[in-house]
Amino acid sequence: MNISELNDWLISKNQQPLIMGILNVTPDSFTDGGKFLDPTNAVNHAMDMIANGADIIDIGGESTRPFSDSVSEKEELARVLSVIERLRKKTDTVISIDTTKSSVADRACNAGADLISFHPEATKHVHRSINAIKDAGCKAGLAINPGTSLNVLDDVIEELDLVLLMSVNPGFGGQSFISGTLNKIEKVRQMIDASGKDIRLEVDGGVNLNTIGDVAAAGADTFVAGSAIFGTDNYEDTISKLRAQIS
Repeated sequence: MNISELNDWLISKNQQPLIMGILNVTPDSFTDGGKFLDPTNAVNHAMDMIANGADIIDIGGESTRPFSDSVSEKEELARVLSVIERLRKKTDTVISIDTTKSSVADRACNAGADLISFHPEATKHVHRSINAIKDAGCKAGLAINPGTSLNVLDDVIEELDLVLLMSVNPGFGGQSFISGTLNKIEKVRQMIDASGKDIRLEVDGGVNLNTIGDVAAAGADTFVAGSAIFGTDNYEDTISKLRAQIS
């Protein structure tokens, strides 16, 4: 999508809840060595999730992971960009990426990603990084780890298109939801409502059939589901059940 088409799509959703399927494509992403290291395999699973109800595909496995020393930036880019480029040729579905590296963000946007989130710890100039993403033609999001203060949003929230709250510590999939995130979701929802802006509130980590209802009730409207989807045999049934909890 170009930025105008993406704006129209987001407006049409008008804060309707969105299910985001995630693909982790670098070896450090999961303890099993990476779920979707082969780009063809990753794209095929992404298309399966789209066909069965996912609204957005997130390309995970970036340098937010604490076990990423074995993955060079060159390798990370090769894996991430390959999946984005192949997926972009097959679908107009929104593609997002969460990264800590400006070079990854820039090239992902050029490769066809629609929404780039980054962590404030990754830059000395959060506001400048937000503007750089927008200047490249992508929507901009800020990712907040469990131990990161929400104060970082105070001066930039009105510039954002999305706030991503991590409900686990980045590192690997299948972790349990950190219950204290619910309070942070409520606070960020209040900040977004006070801003008067159309800003998505995304939650990533431990979101499954047991937690998604509470996450939605706290104020989130975009839900990342990784293991909760591809850890099952029937994507359509799982996504349908997840959506039923938030509709």
